[in-house]
Amino acid sequence: MKLHRICARFLALAALALLPLAANALRAATPARPNIIFILADDLGYGDLGVFFQNARHAAGSHATQFTPQLDRFAAEGAQLTHHYAAAPVCAPSRASLLSGVHQGHANVRDNQFDKAIADNHTLATVLHRAGYATGAIGKWGLQGRAEGGPPNWPAHPLNRGFDSYFGYMRHGDGHEHYPKEAPYKKTTRALRAANKNAPVGDERDDTSPGVAGVEVWDNRTEISAQLDGCYTADLFTARAKKWIVDQKQKAPAQPFFLYLAFDTPHAILQLPTQAYPAGGGLKGGLQWLGQPGHMINTASPKIDSWTHPDYATATYDADGNPATPDQPWPDVYRRYATSVRRIDDAVGDLVQLLRDLGVDENTLIVFSSDNGPSIESYLPEKITPEFFSSYGPFDGIKRDLWEGGSRVPTLARWPAHIPAGRVVPTPSAHWDWLPTFAEVAGVPAPARADGMSLLAALSGAGAPPARPPLYFEYEQAGRTPAFAGFEPSHRNRLRNQMQAVRLGDYVGVRYDIKSSHDDFEIYHITDDPKETNNLARDPARAPLQQQLKDLALQSRRPNGSAPRPYDNALVPPAVVASTTAGLTWQCFDGPCPWVPALTGVKPSASGTFTEPAPRTAAAATQGEFAILTTGYLAVPADGDYTFTLTTDTGAVLRLHHATVIDADFGYTSGSARTETIKLKAGLHPLQLTSRHANAAQATLSLLWSGPGLSTAPIPASAFRH
Repeated sequence: MKLHRICARFLALAALALLPLAANALRAATPARPNIIFILADDLGYGDLGVFFQNARHAAGSHATQFTPQLDRFAAEGAQLTHHYAAAPVCAPSRASLLSGVHQGHANVRDNQFDKAIADNHTLATVLHRAGYATGAIGKWGLQGRAEGGPPNWPAHPLNRGFDSYFGYMRHGDGHEHYPKEAPYKKTTRALRAANKNAPVGDERDDTSPGVAGVEVWDNRTEISAQLDGCYTADLFTARAKKWIVDQKQKAPAQPFFLYLAFDTPHAILQLPTQAYPAGGGLKGGLQWLGQPGHMINTASPKIDSWTHPDYATATYDADGNPATPDQPWPDVYRRYATSVRRIDDAVGDLVQLLRDLGVDENTLIVFSSDNGPSIESYLPEKITPEFFSSYGPFDGIKRDLWEGGSRVPTLARWPAHIPAGRVVPTPSAHWDWLPTFAEVAGVPAPARADGMSLLAALSGAGAPPARPPLYFEYEQAGRTPAFAGFEPSHRNRLRNQMQAVRLGDYVGVRYDIKSSHDDFEIYHITDDPKETNNLARDPARAPLQQQLKDLALQSRRPNGSAPRPYDNALVPPAVVASTTAGLTWQCFDGPCPWVPALTGVKPSASGTFTEPAPRTAAAATQGEFAILTTGYLAVPADGDYTFTLTTDTGAVLRLHHATVIDADFGYTSGSARTETIKLKAGLHPLQLTSRHANAAQATLSLLWSGPGLSTAPIPASAFRH
């Protein structure tokens, strides 16, 4: 498929706005491109879902089991991604990578940088908006940056990152409260701190923006918390999501939509809903948006924090492990947690029913996931541990760990028109894969800066999936893995500090308390050893794999001054290459595209070799816009710092190994120079240069370097190999 067949689709999308609309038309002809809904839970563990773990736990006779019948049905009608990872084991960096389509080696929000502005670059929303989608975000954001002049002028407001509309909690700390108007959380937190009992730790602070008190809910740029009497946030966000979907189908029946629905539960205060989930679901039942201040949704009630799901209200368990003694009632904190998870489960069923009622269910792709593993934070006087339900599933680790339990997350995908029912996808994948996946289903290429790969082939089973790049993770937190009895002795109370992980096929390399790039990884065959019990790094035969993991850890990332690492100053090692030939290979792709495109799997219109990047030569017969993918190796003559300067007419992205060195795409000004420095060892470094050009006559591309003994000059032909 030529590039123009992918890219040109978005050019005709403006015509959608001109289609005649029936004022009350809720049913519409299914568009060729699917609607997309991404549902994200907060601190929901892999083991919290019935289909992933709780059902087996119940069958084994456990006395403490949760149920998720709607999500189990969802899984039966779609796909389970059993080896899917969050980008980071805590919410802000995890969500930033998800939305940006880059892993933590490239994201600008890392570690515990809450309320930091997500980069002004491509996002899920900007890509889908350019592809003709209506875009909406509802729920928890926490990536807005500091307000310039005060709210609502946050630099990274969702409306400034590709979304047409936003409703929810802008600030990270507000997401810890599940009744925005009544806000008992802040009083509870202060009381806990005063008593020094179970006080929130890490990121879980009583956060407010400077000079702003209380808990805020924003409807675009209007703060409306005063209108939200008795509104439990899981209900509030679900009702608003249903209204948003209905409104979209009324306004533009033929236009596809993208909705990012980010719950703030089950994390934090563990408050209960006001009442049972309303019966029915969908267009006429379930949660409904009423839009009346003081009674905004149909479950708004003065009986806040009052209703426990009947499956858990009188539940008992074997508290002492002795079957001869009477079972004891569940502690209140676990009834609350299970009720909160069940509320999300009901909400998902309600949304699916709405899609059925609107006649768009078959062609709507819904993804359900979580931002990281389960936590030990209840924000109540009564403590909580994920041991009670084994919320981390068959793994070790929790939120803030790079063990599997902290980063592998429960993920489901449902698209009746394309994903076979009951499908299980065991191949490794991660949150940053969704940007290229959604781009493919929308009919546009992903931006070249994206780190992931499309999961469409793996989900549908149609065709072989592309080769899986390594999955890369980094995170820092001055804490320890809990000493849970069920965890491996070597993991209990493990000091975290600087952490790093690489997933390479069936193997995971992980290291804690990193001091330098030379530290060994622990190595686990993760498909056979999900608890990471047998450290294969002790086997001398694994030395080549150990070195490969160390090399990948440096070849996959770029330092970020706001999140310093002990390996930031290490030289990036070269590739091991048997033999090469002088020059570079190029592929030309004709046709327009709104950004520098990722071109994996796209058939070129022409190809060849040249001694140095020369887009005019490669596109001599091309009419109009085109893109060039240049690949090969850069022969680095000596160890040291190398500075690259790139100038072009429209846009370009330069990668060495798996790392993006220069991103001259989003917001790039034609003819301006982009300069970056990278530390390289002598040797051959894989190079990928993707450029986009307005036309062959005006195409320009200049790539300069300087380094040890080299003044700034064009890279000579002798330095390029393929």
